[in-house]
Amino acid sequence: MSDCVFCRIIAGELPSSVVHEDERTIAFMDINPASHGHALVIPKTHSRDLLEVGPDDLAACTSAAQMVATRAVERLGADGVNLLNCCGVDAWQTVFHFHIHVVPRYRDDPERDRLKLPWIPEAGDPESVAAAAAALRG
Repeated sequence: MSDCVFCRIIAGELPSSVVHEDERTIAFMDINPASHGHALVIPKTHSRDLLEVGPDDLAACTSAAQMVATRAVERLGADGVNLLNCCGVDAWQTVFHFHIHVVPRYRDDPERDRLKLPWIPEAGDPESVAAAAAALRG
């Protein structure tokens, strides 16, 4: 898709700092990083989001994200890694080509880790949780 920034990166029309590439995926550095080593993993075949990506491309992206995450821990000294996918405008998706953020985390190091998640876990209403579970089954 000529108007998709990630498709243009795949085509070599836009610059990127590629850290991994295989038959199905490409991983490159995020230009607006949340932390030191923040990378994106995308399928080479365009799909809008998590709901459209094919199962083989999803599996390939997950495997590539795991490899990049492992490198972040081993080579950058990350204390942990968040994998994040945003699906839809209301879930903060801004580029409409499926992608997984690989965000290395650094304990007590605000210079290398600026990610602040907005969600603070707290107990849910048991009836609401049960109703959602029932709707999601089968």
